[in-house]
Amino acid sequence: MFLGTHTPRLDDKGRLILPAKFRDELAGGVVITKGQERCLYVFPTLEFQRIADQLRQTPMTHKAARAYSRVFFASAHDEVPDRQGRVTIPVHLRQYGGLNRELVVIGASSRVEIWDKQAWDTYLAESEEDFADIEQGVLPGGL
Repeated sequence: MFLGTHTPRLDDKGRLILPAKFRDELAGGVVITKGQERCLYVFPTLEFQRIADQLRQTPMTHKAARAYSRVFFASAHDEVPDRQGRVTIPVHLRQYGGLNRELVVIGASSRVEIWDKQAWDTYLAESEEDFADIEQGVLPGGL
């Protein structure tokens, strides 16, 4: 499970050093793709395969599933982190995420998310009040 918030930097070659806490689980390979809210999702290869299998089970007649699959798979980039735990974020994904030098990398349970620092700060400021006000319905049975 991926947890926590980290603030690495993007180097001049578009590489990110993965947080040390995440490296062991991601060492076998990752898939980086577009996520919601203009962040990037980073999946261990096996988790990406599990999600791909779920999407394949959705009927091709389901319009929203087709649209999601197209963007999700067409933007996906797979690679194995190097010995320093670095991965290269392709230009098209850096542009989608509006990534500059300062990043925020968060653990989001089964995936890692990469955010531009300013975008993350804005998202957090806008969503923390909603988080505090949630009464029920997000978790089955509540906390």
